[in-house]
Amino acid sequence: MRKIYLSNLPRLEALKKFLAEVELPHHTENIATGKALDRVTAEAVFARYSMPGYHAAAMDGIAVVAEQTFSASDQSPLQLEPEHNYRNINTGEPLPSGFDAVIKVEEVHFNTDGKAEIIAPATPWQHIRAVGEDVVAGELIVPGRHRLRPQDLGALLAGGITEIEILQAPRVAIIPSGSEIIDPGEERKKGSIPDFNSTVIFSYLKQWGADPEIKSRVPDDPDRIRKALLEAINEFDVVIINAGSSAGDKDYTFAAIEELGEVFLHGVATRPGKPTILGQIRKKPVIGLPGYPVSAYMSLEWFTRPLIYRYFGLPLPERQKMPVTLGRRVVSELGVEEFVRMTIGYIDGRFIANPLTRGAGVTMSLVRADGLLVIPANSLGYEQDQMVDIELYRPDYELNHNLMAAGSHDLILDLLATSLKERDPYLSLSSAHLGSMGGIAAIGKRQAHLAGVHLFDPDKNDYNWPYIDKMLTLKDLRLVNLAYRMQGWIVPTGNPDNIKTIDDLAKSGVSFINRQKGAGTRILFDHLLREAGLSPDQIYGYEREEFTHLNVAASVAAGTARAGLGILPAAKAFDLDFVPLAEERYDLLMSNSFYSSKEAEPIFEIITDPAFQKKVEDMGGYSMRDAGKLMSRKE
Repeated sequence: MRKIYLSNLPRLEALKKFLAEVELPHHTENIATGKALDRVTAEAVFARYSMPGYHAAAMDGIAVVAEQTFSASDQSPLQLEPEHNYRNINTGEPLPSGFDAVIKVEEVHFNTDGKAEIIAPATPWQHIRAVGEDVVAGELIVPGRHRLRPQDLGALLAGGITEIEILQAPRVAIIPSGSEIIDPGEERKKGSIPDFNSTVIFSYLKQWGADPEIKSRVPDDPDRIRKALLEAINEFDVVIINAGSSAGDKDYTFAAIEELGEVFLHGVATRPGKPTILGQIRKKPVIGLPGYPVSAYMSLEWFTRPLIYRYFGLPLPERQKMPVTLGRRVVSELGVEEFVRMTIGYIDGRFIANPLTRGAGVTMSLVRADGLLVIPANSLGYEQDQMVDIELYRPDYELNHNLMAAGSHDLILDLLATSLKERDPYLSLSSAHLGSMGGIAAIGKRQAHLAGVHLFDPDKNDYNWPYIDKMLTLKDLRLVNLAYRMQGWIVPTGNPDNIKTIDDLAKSGVSFINRQKGAGTRILFDHLLREAGLSPDQIYGYEREEFTHLNVAASVAAGTARAGLGILPAAKAFDLDFVPLAEERYDLLMSNSFYSSKEAEPIFEIITDPAFQKKVEDMGGYSMRDAGKLMSRKE
């Protein structure tokens, strides 16, 4: 039976309810202190010995009796007899009995007869490390519920603690479920999904201090799900089952937990992460995570991380927050707390943030994200240019050097981002695929450092400048060539529909996959339609849009489209055929201030580097003949 959500609680209320119902019993173990880094102490630890355990010299020099040196001055140097008035001593050596000060060797002149001459008196206990200066026997070294750092281990060993009682990491079972799930290394067939969620969940749990284990995959079968849950409950402290938590007719997680134990909550008022299940079986916490990756990871963070940190008695870490200016409007739905992944760049003296794809299944949105925008449930979102606080995934000092590219997608930008990072670890390049016209607009609003554009104006027989001049009134702009690239039809292997011209596409009636409005490829396609005397409604699929060349190729490869307009490397990536159509110019638009900046220098160095150019041209369909050249308007 299809299960409708039992609840739609706000996230923090759901967490409070969950933590009030479950508790993890503490288990301890003794391990060698030298192996206890990042482990959490079970009890307070006190020193067994003092460190140092004797009065020791803090300097190389001579040990003296301070009172015997009081008459020394530069007008009346004092001569000290060896053994009787002084002893040679090195740093760390025990202070000889009867002596109470050390004079540095640099302040002593040794005569040929062995006497030591000084010109300044010593004060009692100067340059001496007293017993217990570092650690005193019986002193508290670290409290209980303390995560051990490198310096803590040193203090413990200095205090004679060679073995320490620590909290055992709570054992967490991860049960991947779903008949469609396969091992990542298995051959992928239509309808199969590689289980990468388990590895991500495992890694997060390990990072938080738990002891996770990925169990065998369980198909969509109620009996086998119940059996897997019971086996895990007998062995582990916490059980996480991934997928099957939604309201589909094959989502059995809720029923299995409810039958074997108790469900506290099914459904959280968040996006993503809504279909989360919180419950227990035999007094042990059970968490049903959604199958969509972003939902799963966020739900794991919201409900499992607090449970683990509470077990260790540690404060829950909070991400650094930073005020930023929104580059685009971000809308939301009332009644739902929404978590939007964002890219952030420092442009013209302010931090600009733009939203990434918001789908719960888009893992790459987390990979590319610099931070997280949390939209409260009582808000409809935020307007462009509004100041908001962002939770940072990366340190703020890294974001000062995060370059933002907008506009048309091209694979060269991905290569450029890699080369930039290799050249300077502080530099990074994030791309927002807005289409060429969206890129021009972003430059005009100072919301990007550079924009990829490839817009041809047949009336002026020129690329990009005619559109830039129509859209922007700014004068301090620079247009730099990146490459020339071949656009063509991306079609299935063998080109079964024999698509060579746009007329063939219209006559055959095959499904087409288009680019989004404002994309240079979309504008080129519309130009081809006009030249052929065709209208958009003669192209089946004209209204269906994708945002990158790779997405177009992926649609053709999946069989949901029979043709798309794009570039050769995208076709090659999916082993598709490519029918060349026209070479176009792809430029980078930027402000003059960025063009002249230190951050831009490595970009120009890379794109004019013969080794980089060869790498680009080896992808096929590219010419780097004018890379780095300033492009002027045609008169």
